[in-house]
This record gives sequence, C-alpha cells and structure tokens, in this order.
Amino acid sequence: MKFKYTILYVENVAESLAFFCSAFGLKQTMLHESGDYGELDTGATTLSFSSLELMATLGKSPVRPDSGGPSFEIAFETDDVPGALAKALAADARLVQGAEEMPWGQTTAYVADPNGFLIEICTPVGG
Repeated sequence: MKFKYTILYVENVAESLAFFCSAFGLKQTMLHESGDYGELDTGATTLSFSSLELMATLGKSPVRPDSGGPSFEIAFETDDVPGALAKALAADARLVQGAEEMPWGQTTAYVADPNGFLIEICTPVGG
C-alpha cells in the first residue's frame, strides 16, 4: 500500500490551486470542469482540493481550518527556508512563525494559506 493523496476542503478550488502554485512552485495537474476538485503534483503524493460545497452535498460535514488551533499541518521540505518563506508571503500566505533553527538540526517556518491551513516550510531533519 502507498500513501496516494491528501484532500483539503476549501471554499474555492481554483483559487487554492493558484495560491499553492504561486507560493510553493507546485504544478497543477488537473481541475475538474465543475471547479469542485483539483490536484497538484507534489512528487510522490498528490495534494488535492475539494470544495466545501461538494463535500456537504455528499453528506460530509466539512469544517473550515483554524491555523491558530490546527488539527494537522502540511509540510514542504526545502534547503532554503528563508527564501521559500519569502516566496510564500509574497503570494499572500500569512506568517505564523518565522524561520527558526530547531535543536534537532532542522530549520522550520510556518505560514497559513488563505483558507487557514497550517503549512510548515522546513529543511530535512538533521540537515
């Protein structure tokens, strides 16, 4: 078995795809003609987006994320956290925590996307 994808529930799928492409340099691989589902190429795992409206129609009870009280985070690994952080902020990410060196040798920073999802930007552990 392999981890295939993560789906984030968002208000506007197309805007979310555009943000992640601009902020993190990801490539959009598809946007369904309905506008209710789309995917980004992130490497081995796909990052997907589904509209809150579609999920409600399917009988789910989606909630909006809260970066101040997150239940999970997405992490993007890079060798240049300050540069990646600056790019994300220029794309309208909201700063949660600036770049900091961790005791285990990793540099991390945190932003929130326009939907409120918490995103870690980090170097490899021990790097």
